[in-house]
Amino acid sequence: MSFTHVLAVAPVTEMEVSVAWYERLLGRPADKRPMPGLADWHIAPSGWVSVFQSPEHAGATLLNLVVDDLDKAIADLAERGITAGEIQPGSQKVRFAAVRDPDGNRVTLIENPVS
Repeated sequence: MSFTHVLAVAPVTEMEVSVAWYERLLGRPADKRPMPGLADWHIAPSGWVSVFQSPEHAGATLLNLVVDDLDKAIADLAERGITAGEIQPGSQKVRFAAVRDPDGNRVTLIENPVS
């Protein structure tokens, strides 16, 4: 089996509130709003993040995004009004910090210099 894309979906309760938050997180408006209750950001050639209105599933998503420079990413987010949690160490020089969207979905920023 072969796959061509990865699509990460964050279910949310209030679409416009969440879209505004993810616009701040990702630094730009959604690339597409293909239907009511859905917004897509193409963050890599074959990787997308979607926000989908689904109140019954909101708040339990774990989304990991790898960044080149964790300190810079956290500073950029702070300028956009998003505060990250404490930086945590991982193995082999990996570091990470998490933020939560308005529904509590956790987005973890990971710096992995060994990848």
